[in-house]
Amino acid sequence: MKKKFPSQVTVRVPGSTSNCGAGFDTLGLALTIYNTITLTRGDWRGSRAETDADVAGLNMADDAAQLFFVRSGVEEFGFTLKIEGDVPMSRGLGSSVTLRAGVVAALNEMAGAKLTRDDLCSLVTQLEGHPDNATPAVLGGFCVARCDPHTGELLGVLRKPIGRDLVFVVVSPDQELETKKARGILPKELPYFDAVKSVNSAAYVVAAMLSGEYDRLRDAVCDFLHEPYRLPLIPGAKAAIDAGVTAGALTGWLSGSGSSVLCVARPPRAAKIGRAMAAAFAASKLPASIHLLRADNKGLVLRKGRT
Repeated sequence: MKKKFPSQVTVRVPGSTSNCGAGFDTLGLALTIYNTITLTRGDWRGSRAETDADVAGLNMADDAAQLFFVRSGVEEFGFTLKIEGDVPMSRGLGSSVTLRAGVVAALNEMAGAKLTRDDLCSLVTQLEGHPDNATPAVLGGFCVARCDPHTGELLGVLRKPIGRDLVFVVVSPDQELETKKARGILPKELPYFDAVKSVNSAAYVVAAMLSGEYDRLRDAVCDFLHEPYRLPLIPGAKAAIDAGVTAGALTGWLSGSGSSVLCVARPPRAAKIGRAMAAAFAASKLPASIHLLRADNKGLVLRKGRT
């Protein structure tokens, strides 16, 4: 008897913060803010949007589907796409990854392709061009990823669950910042000792997160790779991080390429830190929303629909 696979699959995918300071294109952390991606199988080729709000994601969904079908060897089929959730676009919280990861995970289930989570991480990394958001979106937790320096292929991921004794205070200003623009402003060369200082900071942040000695994070982020070039694009962003640390945060960083900034806090101080960060944006006449988030340690979660 031929096995039936679901014709509809919904995938909940966590948003994420990447880089975590100086861990450029390497470090990522899944957060308790989510998008849900629903695919429903159809008889046509390519994808269709279920609502007008989903149209913007069609090209991204088609690229993800095309790579999935090539890598899995599954015969192509069509689907409708529906996107819902709270991860804002162009705010440095991995919105594009939630879509790409959701599409390939749903297609994997609908086609019975049996790609593993590691396979999905590799697929999404290829689509994104770097693994920092891709790996935590699929796996959850704090992820350290390694890629081939020549091909960019994902070679491995170390993942660590993060306890509820840390709150990640994310403040998102009312300003979009496209990743393409934020990457384009980065220099082609860096002073040697800027790179050395950044490696030192990134290594220490990783050690603190993996050991669970979170108080070691205090003032640990010191980046010279991307933040000095990106923060000036966002009025009030550096001041917001500084205000959060002054209000009691352990450390803070630019989330991904921005425009959101993030501070790491102990729970009792989180609300106060969020208000201080938002006030810094307000001083630059930029309204901002506050998200008090924990680490998501599950990664993407599938819910099958009708067969």
